[in-house]
Amino acid sequence: MKDTITKESLKPSTERSNRSGRTTSGTEPTTSAGTATETGATQTRATQTRTTSQSRTTATDDPSEIPSASLLSRADEVLLPVYARPDVLFVWGQGSTLTSADGAEYLDFTSGIAVNAFGHGSGIVERAVASVSGLIHVSNLYHTAPAIELADELVSRSFADKVFFANSGAEAVEAAIKLARLHAGNKERREILSFEGAFHGRTFGALAATDKEQIKAPFRPLPEAFRRLPMGSIEALEEIGPRTAGVLVEPIQGESGIRVAPAEWLQALRKRCTETGALLIFDEIQCGLGRTGTLWAHEASGVEPDLMTLAKPLAAGLPIGAVLATDRASKHVTPGCHGSTFGGGPVVCRAGVEVVRRASSPELLAEVRRKGMVLRDALRGTPGVTEVRGRGLMVGARCSVPAAAVVRAAFDQNFLLVPAGDDVVRFLPPLVVTDGEIEEAVRRFRNAIERAEQGAEQ
Repeated sequence: MKDTITKESLKPSTERSNRSGRTTSGTEPTTSAGTATETGATQTRATQTRTTSQSRTTATDDPSEIPSASLLSRADEVLLPVYARPDVLFVWGQGSTLTSADGAEYLDFTSGIAVNAFGHGSGIVERAVASVSGLIHVSNLYHTAPAIELADELVSRSFADKVFFANSGAEAVEAAIKLARLHAGNKERREILSFEGAFHGRTFGALAATDKEQIKAPFRPLPEAFRRLPMGSIEALEEIGPRTAGVLVEPIQGESGIRVAPAEWLQALRKRCTETGALLIFDEIQCGLGRTGTLWAHEASGVEPDLMTLAKPLAAGLPIGAVLATDRASKHVTPGCHGSTFGGGPVVCRAGVEVVRRASSPELLAEVRRKGMVLRDALRGTPGVTEVRGRGLMVGARCSVPAAAVVRAAFDQNFLLVPAGDDVVRFLPPLVVTDGEIEEAVRRFRNAIERAEQGAEQ
């Protein structure tokens, strides 16, 4: 196949060729299992022969005519190496399928790490851009209708009275930490408590609340007055006291292995925060907005927080973050105490309005619960899976071999998954995934585990 990206090749096609030589239509996955990727995802770039002169492009080059191999080799030269990406260049997406520059189709059960809730090519972003008629940015010096409308949607469908918009999940967490300390009022009450296994982001405050030493160590000293408690321990909640400004918790932890917080523990946590005056902050950046089969993950516990952070799926792939707050939690907020240049822009908020309305559909949420049960039941019967966790379409499979090895083996079958801890593989398909795609995903996953186990034995 021609190894060049052209403007024509980026257009949707009703039929695309996959690596097995068959054709597919729509979003149903039909790539044959076990097909090796032509891009050599498991090979290191050290084995590739290339020179700087071959990979270098100039500002006058038309990007739509640059060979995909040249673009990939150029990536090493122009992008900071903070990600370990495979050598594949994605150029198109529809539903649960991603298409690479060489025409191969991949079944995507990462959804951009729980971002593309309604799949690739949902049309939400395109409709948002068209609807604002060129009103892309005016800053927060002025009002625009989409920000007010999205805030109203969020308030009317949650515990909250007020909303603050940011640009990412980490920014939302930073804002929530500041609101908790602002609410506390005095210099003695500054402590922020989080829990073992937590992941809240990579900016300094969010990182201080995160329980992942390998990403924290290079950046110490981190902000002070952050402590972690054991997740699920009711006795440990006695540590919440007069010095605690806020308690930050994910109702379902994503990065550390799809760990579901017990309902009775969340209820005890709510009670303790109320007794001590600390604000309860739910981080629903990954688990919120329909992912678990209810609009908010905390609904299953019957507990409501004082603050809640959102991001990932809120604008259908556009960057956005939000903090939802009660009047009590935000009573000390005044102009200038916090802000964001881009937060709450017209395009992202218009997309967010459609996302929230669609994610609130009782029919959609019922299907998420049903499909999640189908997926979990199928995974429980998989050899090499020792435990299945999660709720709705936020599912983790604990494996007898390292998760990274399973994810690599799945990639070799054109199946995209993401690890969650050392031995848990995350399944985060679009909320609109089909039953056929779930069946195909489980088949490829079983093959991936088998191959990973064979590799471990060698």
